[in-house]
Amino acid sequence: MKTKLSQILLPLLILIGTQGQSVANTTAVPTAKLGQSNCPAALNFSFRKLSNAKRINLCEAYKGKVVLIVNTASRCGFTPQFAALEKLYQDYKSKGLVVLGFPSNDFGSQELNSEKQIASFCQLTYGVKFPMFEKTHASQALASPLYRTLGEISGEYPQWNFHKYLLNREGKIVASLASHVTPDSKTLKDLINKNL
Repeated sequence: MKTKLSQILLPLLILIGTQGQSVANTTAVPTAKLGQSNCPAALNFSFRKLSNAKRINLCEAYKGKVVLIVNTASRCGFTPQFAALEKLYQDYKSKGLVVLGFPSNDFGSQELNSEKQIASFCQLTYGVKFPMFEKTHASQALASPLYRTLGEISGEYPQWNFHKYLLNREGKIVASLASHVTPDSKTLKDLINKNL
């Protein structure tokens, strides 16, 4: 009798557990807001500009552009990539590329404390003019809604600072690139040119 009961209950418990996981995964992805049903999921967010009160709706500001999203940090071995990101932005912005920086302290606690310090560091040290936004969480364990969405859609979360997601003009992720893929690499430039 015990064997028959466990044969019935075990599959039922597994089924219930699986359904619960399914629901939990789908609710983490934001849904389109009223009037923005044509907004791609990866851009369906508003963020405050770095060290600024002004909020930017990513969909309204960048829909139709090729978008490179990067989680940044000011005290990392990859921090010199800021210079190459800015050059990439300057070289391709007239063709439709925008680079979006999201400072994060998730990996090695390598980001400065205040947004004012971050903004000053980026501008004075690397001449950053591409849009930078408020500090956010990029790691899978702490992921903000933006990074949860990027991670779920691409199947890959950042493992360190300066991970890059490239979105095409339709707002679909076409590449998820690890930190060591530099902004001036042939790999990234070829992907950008293909999608411009």
